[in-house]
Amino acid sequence: MIKILIVDDETDFEILIRQKFRKKIREQAYEFVFAVNGKDALKKMEEYPDVEIVLSDINMPEMDGLTLLTKINEFKPLVKTVMVSAYGDMENIRKAMNRGAFDFVTKPVNFEDLELTMEKTIQHVNLIRETLKAIKENNILKMYVDENVLNFMGSREYESSIMANETVEATVAFIDICSFTSISEKENPDTVVAMLNSYFDLMVKEIIAQEGIIDKFIGDCVMAVFKGPYHPDRAIDACLSIRNKIDSLQENGAFSPKVSVGINSGEMISGNIGSATLRRLDYTVIGDTVNTAQRLQRAAGVGQIVISEAGYEKVKQSFNCRLIGMASLKNKAEEVRLYEVLN
Repeated sequence: MIKILIVDDETDFEILIRQKFRKKIREQAYEFVFAVNGKDALKKMEEYPDVEIVLSDINMPEMDGLTLLTKINEFKPLVKTVMVSAYGDMENIRKAMNRGAFDFVTKPVNFEDLELTMEKTIQHVNLIRETLKAIKENNILKMYVDENVLNFMGSREYESSIMANETVEATVAFIDICSFTSISEKENPDTVVAMLNSYFDLMVKEIIAQEGIIDKFIGDCVMAVFKGPYHPDRAIDACLSIRNKIDSLQENGAFSPKVSVGINSGEMISGNIGSATLRRLDYTVIGDTVNTAQRLQRAAGVGQIVISEAGYEKVKQSFNCRLIGMASLKNKAEEVRLYEVLN
């Protein structure tokens, strides 16, 4: 419903409006408020702050329509005003337009033309609503998203890349907070969420420091993706730093936070995965490399960073690793040799 203020000292005009727009009033598409002059209109606008359109006569006692138009533009600049007057000469039309009138309708009123004018004005008001909503959402987005990311989102490169599905060479890390489920069963929800968010925030900073991407949060686990030069090394550096930072945290009640990590490198499919019907799509990575990384994390013990033999061969010159032994991973026909990254 849109609220419309009618300003006219002729009481017959109110009767005509109610008669001509009775269907819109009954359907609750329009709600009309009436004032007898500009001074009365300003009071009504204080009483009904959600008025979005004003239809005003020009020649009225106490305060004329052109003065009212000026005052509306001063304190309610988003309200759109249509002048409805018998003074339809070019001088009055120009005065009204120069003071910010949205449109001008002459008396005697052609109500078909008036309705079309109102519909056009309503469309404009709705456009303003949507624009303000978008600005508000954009300002909220700016609170959470880096400015460089926002600039990229507005570019053609983003438009093309967001639809691109490709095979990439990358490293995936699954970083789980050990035994956190037991805490969530004992503490109140606010405490649990605050703790988890503080741990996640710590992890995110270290991942970003190594140019990693936060793919998603899965319960009390973070999935991160590293692309580009030396991605296996950067992934391990990030996870070593996370482990050290988490280990240095003080106990929270009876809970001493620790992580278990699985890291795997290789080819994976990168693309928009989800449901178009629900309008929920995640730009993510999928494939055997990703699945294996998750299973390596499940095989890791408290405080361990686990990689496969193939991963070990890629990073053994840069990191000190220890052979754990052979292990069976889900959906793997043969056992996999696992290594722990020490430092």
